[in-house]
Parts: sequence; C-alpha cells; structure tokens
Amino acid sequence: MENEQKMNDTQNQETAAAVADEPQAEAISQVEASNTNDELERVKAERDALTDRMARLQAEFDNARKREARERQEFRDFAVSGAVEQFLPALDNFQLALKSTGSAEQLRTGVELIVKQMEEALRSLNVQPVEAVGAAFDPRVHEALEMVERPDLPDHQVFDEVRRGYRIKDRLLRPALVRIVNNPQQKEA
Repeated sequence: MENEQKMNDTQNQETAAAVADEPQAEAISQVEASNTNDELERVKAERDALTDRMARLQAEFDNARKREARERQEFRDFAVSGAVEQFLPALDNFQLALKSTGSAEQLRTGVELIVKQMEEALRSLNVQPVEAVGAAFDPRVHEALEMVERPDLPDHQVFDEVRRGYRIKDRLLRPALVRIVNNPQQKEA
C-alpha cells in the first residue's frame, strides 16, 4: 500500500504542477499570439507600402512614356516645319507661274528657275541626288525600268534617268528609276 500511496502522491504532485503551469502556458500562448498578430500587422503594412510604391512607379513610368512620345512628336513637327519652310517660296513661285499669261517659253524658263530653287532647298537639307546617267547600274541605289540593247555603250551602264533618286547622307530616300544598257557584244568577249 505504501507503493500505492507513493504513486498517488506522485500523481498528485504532477497534477498540481500541471495546474500550476496552466496559467503560465496560457500566458506564453497569449504572448506568442500577440507576437504573431504584431508580425502579421507589420507584414500587411509593408505589403501596403510596397503596393503603393509600385503604383506610384507605374504611374511615373506611364507619364514618362507619354512625355517622351509627346516630345518625339513635337521634335518631328519642328523638323518637318523646318523642311516645309524651305519649300514655301518655290510653292509661291509655282502659284505665280500658274497665274502668268506669258508665252510657253517664258513659262518654261520660270519653271526651270523654280526647279533650281527647289534643288537648292534640298541641298540645304543635306538631300543629294543619286548619280545615275553614265554610272554603272547599282541595285542598291537604282531601280531598273528596262534594259535596252545598245552596242555603243558598256554593258549594265545607266543611259537614261526616268525619275531622280535621292539620299540624305548615307540613307537612301528613294532609288533612281533608270534604263540600263544590255550590250550582247561585251558578254561574248
């Protein structure tokens, strides 16, 4: 019976210790829950701040993209206005020529002067004509309209320019439309 008494005493002590530990475990559990809630609130605040920052950065990016597009369009308009300004005097002269009552020869002379004026405007914009008549055919700057057999000229030489081609610096604006020579005698040799 003594053993039973000792076992009961041990159980009573363990029960008493467990009962005594309950408030302490409850307190620890509440502290852990409080820490978890604090951590959750901190993470939510951080998430909200990052979301707000992302929205602001997206808005800034959109505004910068729109501003860049607007500035590019303004620059393009400015560049076009500079080019158009060069051609307005030639347009004025064409309108005067249309109103004139002079002879066909006088009208032709007037149109030739206008063409010179337009060529000068193109030169001021760094636009140069593509070399054509007398040059060897180059498919990078010439567009062949037809080949004509001519034994008196070298094979693949441009002998007639139908439409002038132009380039600005190294960039081709449009190719020259040309007729080229086909010399069968040079092919045989």
